[in-house]
Amino acid sequence: MRRRIILAGAVLCLVTPGLLLAAPWEFDPAHTGVHFKVRHLMISSVRGEFEKVSGKIVYDESDVTKSSADIAIETASINTRVAKRDEHLRSPDFLDVAKYPAITFRSKRVEKAGDGTLKMTGDLTIRGVSKEVVLTVEGPTPAIKDPMGNSRVGGQAATRINRKDFGLVWNKVLETGGVVVGDEVEITIDVEIYKKPA
Repeated sequence: MRRRIILAGAVLCLVTPGLLLAAPWEFDPAHTGVHFKVRHLMISSVRGEFEKVSGKIVYDESDVTKSSADIAIETASINTRVAKRDEHLRSPDFLDVAKYPAITFRSKRVEKAGDGTLKMTGDLTIRGVSKEVVLTVEGPTPAIKDPMGNSRVGGQAATRINRKDFGLVWNKVLETGGVVVGDEVEITIDVEIYKKPA
């Protein structure tokens, strides 16, 4: 009888390992931001953000290289603080939000790149086109306690892409020989995750 109880306990541990683990880390969209910068008229830069981000972050505290990210960005939430420009960016000339409502990033591997820095490689999908990109990640930060007693960890990821690689090819040539919109886009992602008290 005792042997059966031990065996049942072992099976339970294998089938439901989550019951024995601490509370998981949860993605906090309210404190996560996706920002971008692109050249305008070859003389200055336009900065903007996407206001609606969702997803899942798996953070392995014992081995950060086993962590992962699966992020979805609502394309219609783009905001450059100029309504007419944002309307154009939502159109088929750029993001075509009616046809492609989300930009996604799904990580494939995480590698240590130095003190406090990681390289996260994954597939970025824009307008239905997927390309492998590498995010340089600063963090994760040491965990802190928020006023509600939750543990919180943050990080910042950055990369650069050529928008034409993703089918964002609209442009206009200037009389001086330049173009209205630059090809290179700098992307910065600020992420915060939290874990409720056990």
